[in-house]
Amino acid sequence: MSLNKSLLFALLGLLATIGLGQAERVRYDNYRLYKANAQNADQLAVLKQLEGSTDSIMFLDGVHIVGADVQMVVAPHKVPDLLELLGKAEIKYELQSKDFQQSMDEIEEKVAAKGRASAEYNWVQYYELDDTYAWLQSLAKQYPQIVTLIEGGKTYQGRSILGVKISKSGAEKPGIFIEAGIHAREWIAPAAATYIINQLLTSDVESVKQLGDNYNWYVFPHANPDGFVYTHTNDRLWRKTRTPYGSCFGADPNRNWGFHWNEVGASNSACSDTYAGPSAFSEIETLSLSNYIASLKGKIQLYVSFHAYSQYLLYPYGHTNSLPENVKDFQQVFKAATAAVSQRYNTKYTGGNVYDAIYPAAGSSTDWAYGAQDVRMSFCYELRPSSNSYVTGFKLPATQIIPASEELLDSITAMVGEVKKLGYFD
Repeated sequence: MSLNKSLLFALLGLLATIGLGQAERVRYDNYRLYKANAQNADQLAVLKQLEGSTDSIMFLDGVHIVGADVQMVVAPHKVPDLLELLGKAEIKYELQSKDFQQSMDEIEEKVAAKGRASAEYNWVQYYELDDTYAWLQSLAKQYPQIVTLIEGGKTYQGRSILGVKISKSGAEKPGIFIEAGIHAREWIAPAAATYIINQLLTSDVESVKQLGDNYNWYVFPHANPDGFVYTHTNDRLWRKTRTPYGSCFGADPNRNWGFHWNEVGASNSACSDTYAGPSAFSEIETLSLSNYIASLKGKIQLYVSFHAYSQYLLYPYGHTNSLPENVKDFQQVFKAATAAVSQRYNTKYTGGNVYDAIYPAAGSSTDWAYGAQDVRMSFCYELRPSSNSYVTGFKLPATQIIPASEELLDSITAMVGEVKKLGYFD
């Protein structure tokens, strides 16, 4: 065999190995789930330093506030080190699961078989990206006078950020923008977005028909397609984009928007789940989607982002505890929307301004829409479950997709009504 052929086969072998490595699913067998609580600034600093310092400890919550619970998934070999560190810092902790994989496996998400979405798309199961995109494409064919397929941008790996515009008369009407799935592991968010698309097109409920008739809707179920695909192929708990940064991957796309970027509530470590990126709009996903939104300036009066979990409704700001100048209007809309979300299933949502209601978080899409694009009503929903329902709230059983989405639509109906009453659509 010639040297060139030897090199060729060696290279092919290496590529095959890399391919296998990339396709390998991350499992959390015998990983521990701990809940820790920093009682003072020194203890909080210890947890902050730990976050992103190793890929053997994954933080499921941001480390931002003294007194707030923080969940950590810990590899078996790292447990002694972690407990020693927590002990020395006198940080209170609690073991929540001895086998995190087993705890996750007990939650039945039910993912649809690939390639069957356009004919049978429903909300009793979750779907992979290609199937949801096929369904969106089918809507444009089924409702050619109403549904327009729109591309909000591109991803690092070359995928489209695909959405739909729903306009029942084609006339200029007030605009409502829905962005979902910016955090990849929050599967209920895209599912709820597609549910709302379907209801706007098919519902016989008069209040929902009015929503479809009286507004132009721009809905993007997947604002982070690469990350979402990765949750299906490799790691169910992946949150970020998939841009490579040294030995780590991805920035947090909801800390990457160019409004008070990286001032607070984000990390400078590329291995952290809240890595803000090297600069504002460093991620092609946020850059291209922001450019699309900017092209609609003056056409969007209400911006809504879907996340999970904890059952919050949030409004600006995340970078400061200073309140927006129209905070009384935000509070009025918040009151109506949270009252409506509880009517059907008695689900309780709380919330308020991001900084005080949950934690400081600069560089979010909702703050950018409000602060940089002058969209005067901008909200973020953190959907089901509540903060203590499951071992991890990122895995919501498929049986809850419909009820979670029904109550969300009830809430959005009330929200739109209140925003209209306040004159923001005029």
